[in-house]
Amino acid sequence: MLYDDDFLKRLEAGVRGALPRWGLGCDADVKLLTISENATFRVTDTAAGPLVFRVHRPGYHSRDEITSELAWIAALRADHVITTPRPIPLTDGALIADIDDGGTTRHVVAFEFLHGREPAEGEDLVGWFRQLGAIHARLHAHARAWARPEGFTRKVWNFDTTLGDTPHWGDFRASLGLDATGRARLERTAALLQEKLRPLSQADSFGLVHADLRLANLLVDGDRLALIDFDDCGFSWFLFDFAAAISFLEHEPYVPALKAAWMEGYRTQAPLPADASDQIDLFVMLRRIQLTAWVASHAETPTGQAMGIAYTQGTLALADAFLARHG
Repeated sequence: MLYDDDFLKRLEAGVRGALPRWGLGCDADVKLLTISENATFRVTDTAAGPLVFRVHRPGYHSRDEITSELAWIAALRADHVITTPRPIPLTDGALIADIDDGGTTRHVVAFEFLHGREPAEGEDLVGWFRQLGAIHARLHAHARAWARPEGFTRKVWNFDTTLGDTPHWGDFRASLGLDATGRARLERTAALLQEKLRPLSQADSFGLVHADLRLANLLVDGDRLALIDFDDCGFSWFLFDFAAAISFLEHEPYVPALKAAWMEGYRTQAPLPADASDQIDLFVMLRRIQLTAWVASHAETPTGQAMGIAYTQGTLALADAFLARHG
């Protein structure tokens, strides 16, 4: 799939044609915000104000999976656990619309627009990660206690579905620029991760998580930290949430400070295992290799193009360090 101007114009036209189903005018202003797994548009209607429309990538999430995501968001909002945008129903009360994209059906969901900005790398990320740790603890507590509705279904993010036989984001062995020697290094790392993660996959350490609270999915407005984009929420290790939070930053020298702040914030709400720091290091390496596979399988996206072969090379350096510590 090519994310060229014609493709984006076609998606925009599909969104614009669906706007009356939300009671919005077809002449509303439609602006692309991001494109990755999904395309996200800001739609500004004179009467309704701004909304955010998410056009789903075909073949990734089923309608039932999207319905389940929205059910968790509704529960989190109703229980005042976090600040996150409200899903906006269509005029008939439904939450998901379908649009035709040249014979391909795409699911579309609308959310209220929240003001804010992504935290910048140059500012006090340590402070935000301390808040994020507390937020993750509240999310995990809610996930443990929440009685999920009948039919609730979301993807599972375990070893098999990240680096194993059934990866959701592609085979890491196909990473960009990876030669036979590099492939062998990542295979050794993956095998070691599988061994070390096996005893951690217990009921008390595994449950429903956001799985993607990286900087791009945080909104800062004054001292408020809001969360967006539950599109990857699913069942995984609770501590995997920290690894997801530093997506594409795993190599940065300030990551240990972010980890310490996150753990400090988490412990203000709930206890962590005595070996939580060591466990988190495993999940960071797992996530990094998973993202390296994602970059290759989504090479047509702006993020994939920005990361490129350099991201694979960085992954190999992290894998070497990991093997030196644990191998």
